[in-house]
Amino acid sequence: MSTMFLRTLREDPADADVDSAKLLQRAGYIRKAAPGIWTWLPLGLSVLNKIEAIIREEINGIGAQEVHFPALLPREPYEATHRWEEYGDNIFRLKDRHQADYLLAPTHEEMFTLLVKDMYSSYKDLPVTLYQIQTKYRDEFRPRAGLIRGREFIMKDAYSFTIDEEGMRKAYHDERGAYERIFQRLDLKYVPVFAMSGPMGGSASEEFLAPMAIGEDTFALAPSGKAWNVEALTTPELPEIDSSNTPAASKRPTPDAKSIENMIARANADNPRADGREWQASDILKNVVITVKHPEDADHDEPWREVIVVGVPGDRTVDMKRLEAQFAPAELEEATEEDLKKHPELVPGYIGPMVLGPQAKAAGVEEPVRYFVDAHVVKGSAWFTGADENEVDYYDLVYGRDFEADGRVEAVEVRHGDMSPDGSGPLSFERGVEIGQVFQLGLKYSNALDLKVLDQNGKTVPVWMGCYGIGVSRVLACIAETHHDDAGLAWPAVIAPAQVHVVATGKDQAAFDAAEKLVDELEERGIEVIYDDRPKVSPGVKFKDAELIGVPLIAVAGRDTVNNGTIEIRNRDGSDKVAVAAADAAATLADRLAALLQR
Repeated sequence: MSTMFLRTLREDPADADVDSAKLLQRAGYIRKAAPGIWTWLPLGLSVLNKIEAIIREEINGIGAQEVHFPALLPREPYEATHRWEEYGDNIFRLKDRHQADYLLAPTHEEMFTLLVKDMYSSYKDLPVTLYQIQTKYRDEFRPRAGLIRGREFIMKDAYSFTIDEEGMRKAYHDERGAYERIFQRLDLKYVPVFAMSGPMGGSASEEFLAPMAIGEDTFALAPSGKAWNVEALTTPELPEIDSSNTPAASKRPTPDAKSIENMIARANADNPRADGREWQASDILKNVVITVKHPEDADHDEPWREVIVVGVPGDRTVDMKRLEAQFAPAELEEATEEDLKKHPELVPGYIGPMVLGPQAKAAGVEEPVRYFVDAHVVKGSAWFTGADENEVDYYDLVYGRDFEADGRVEAVEVRHGDMSPDGSGPLSFERGVEIGQVFQLGLKYSNALDLKVLDQNGKTVPVWMGCYGIGVSRVLACIAETHHDDAGLAWPAVIAPAQVHVVATGKDQAAFDAAEKLVDELEERGIEVIYDDRPKVSPGVKFKDAELIGVPLIAVAGRDTVNNGTIEIRNRDGSDKVAVAAADAAATLADRLAALLQR
């Protein structure tokens, strides 16, 4: 340590907002270069390299082959897949001296696809899985949490190419299994969570989340142990309600009742229920006007806007992210005044389903506003809702009897206690950090970039693809977040920057000589060592640094070494402290390390 490029800090950096960011900086693993951009120091690079080595070992083990792409990429491939526009402000765009457009890659689907297209042309070449460990760039609006959400980060991304869907599914499950082994070896708790594919496209997708309170992702957990990203959560189909005794729908005046609260107050005052209970928000069918911003497609030469209406129970709030996930790659926003002006049939505050969707089409409207209902609106349910006239509402309007919808959507915020999709019981919610994700991409990128091969019959067919990512630098931060105490970091032995931290204390040269002898013996056994040989540094400072740096085993040569010929050995957390003869110290440490590595 007298020559190591290292400076530890006693105080937390002022702008560090999570424990991992505080400790990785204090212990000398990373230094901040700019918001969301970090410099890796020797200790940090050592841990990062070990994480990458475990990833390579497992990914190579399923037959994948490593490549390496540039981070600076041309615009054209991303235009072909529409992601130049779809990524919005989240990518770094730049021009070269010739005014040609480039970007700093956020992911590399296009480049992997084009590489295989360039080199392979037959089913005989497939299957193949390629991967890289590379730096990625995203223009985060507000970088936070140190390495967990940065603008520059290290990612492992892999892509499988197969001749058919069955092959894609096999590659998906192979990669998924490798991910589980990787996280288990890293001693990082994880939850596989069913997810939406988002801008990546494709069909099936799962996220791997590391459960922790600082996580930005909320996931829903069922009693069965299965978990879902909230955006991917589906509501179990609710039983149809018998509406045979529900009175015929009727229009009634409901003046000054544009809000849910006013509707309830007015209904209870003027139209009390026959069953004696009061009207409440859950009796109201709230119809929300949404604008869908579609990208250009086969029928439109440029992006276009569509107004839709979504019916939700009045006691529920629309979750725009959940709803948007079902319209991807389109984006959603609340309808503007300009949007509403184009649809005079929508009466603000009194919008109902009778001028929308199937009802409007049955009345002869050629292109009516599409109407969707949330999954909690069940067949046979009776509603109090707008009558499409100012200050008039419908009572006893029954879904399936009086009106229909163009589709069923997941539109509302999920609540604690809602039933899980697998029917195993009520949901609970936890927070986590995404550390990996796997996608069955299908044919999206091969179709967009014309990746085709000749099949067994000589017919040209598109290639099926899968995509698999791990946030390598984020994984390191998550391990630091979950492996520390008040004194500092506490790395798993498999990725610690060293396996033993030898500390020489005091002024007697004999203690330093014994420490150096122990270091030599440990290194002869192939054990990595940090040796604190700094002269004129107090024992207290050395002990604090050893605990802060977080190597799993600590050995101290000091006064007892000089007086009794013993070396103190303890685990990083202070447990199992023993004094052993100096001659036995290396063997004792080797045994302890073997036990730690087998956990």
